[in-house]
Amino acid sequence: MSNQSESNFSRRNLIKYGGGVVGTSLIATVLGSNLVKPDEVVAQNDMTPDEALAKLMEGNQRFVKQKRQNPNQTNIRLEEVAAGQAPFAAVLSCADSRVPVEIVFDRGIGDIFVVRNAGNMADGESIGSLEFGTLVLGAKVLVVIGHQSCGAVVATMKGAEVPGKIGLILDNIKPAIANYLGKADDKAAVKKATEANVSYQMEQLKKSPVIADLIAKNKLKIVGGYSNLKTGEIILIG
Repeated sequence: MSNQSESNFSRRNLIKYGGGVVGTSLIATVLGSNLVKPDEVVAQNDMTPDEALAKLMEGNQRFVKQKRQNPNQTNIRLEEVAAGQAPFAAVLSCADSRVPVEIVFDRGIGDIFVVRNAGNMADGESIGSLEFGTLVLGAKVLVVIGHQSCGAVVATMKGAEVPGKIGLILDNIKPAIANYLGKADDKAAVKKATEANVSYQMEQLKKSPVIADLIAKNKLKIVGGYSNLKTGEIILIG
């Protein structure tokens, strides 16, 4: 084949033959020298719970050390996962804007099934969503994340009077932190209360027959985490 013929294998030809997942990955490899090749979508969660947890924590350490790889964050990735998702991890996190889950774990589109609400509560809707993320989608690790200076926890400790349905959040947290009520001025107590809330919400998740069965069959692991807002580090607890 002549050099001229080789040059005819153009961007247009690549796109023509690259309509599927394999094709788009090929385009990224050949044309996008500055792009990170996306992880495979098929069987992405074909790993053990321990491997899934390690993958998450490695990403968090990259974030903390400012060595992010920003995987699976391109338009190519969007195209790859449009037909279906296979997240390797699930997260129940506080809705606080300072804990952006995919960013602090240095992951991307289709990697983590995320449920967020104020106080990282394992209420009925959250449990149902996480049953779907683990049983149906196949996430192998479920991380419950509380964070430094959580307003929902502090308000509960203070016994604050709140408007609207915000009180439902405090009512959900209260059983978890009974030993810390009235101690909101003690920073150490706030941290311990936040960790206690994480542990409590984990126990609520384990009461789900669906999730309990996955744990019993070693198809799922539940762990707790505490997010340091100043560093972004997720410290495992419990």
